[in-house]
Amino acid sequence: MKRRVWRTGDEIQEKPVGMSISEAAIEAGVSESTLYSLANQGKLPGARRIGKRIVIHRETFEQWLKDGIGR
Repeated sequence: MKRRVWRTGDEIQEKPVGMSISEAAIEAGVSESTLYSLANQGKLPGARRIGKRIVIHRETFEQWLKDGIGR
């Protein structure tokens, strides 16, 4: 996966473009089952099924959280 570089203070971190349901759940502060449910209903922006895995496009997901869509 392509990586983006983030600068936080004096540290440089690389974040992959995609993330797992587990990572997204931690970032959003919700349960994994909530995100799996939304993804399986086609209601989780940026979520794509690749084989048995669901990968979420980080930027799309973060924007969805910022916009407060789905309240």
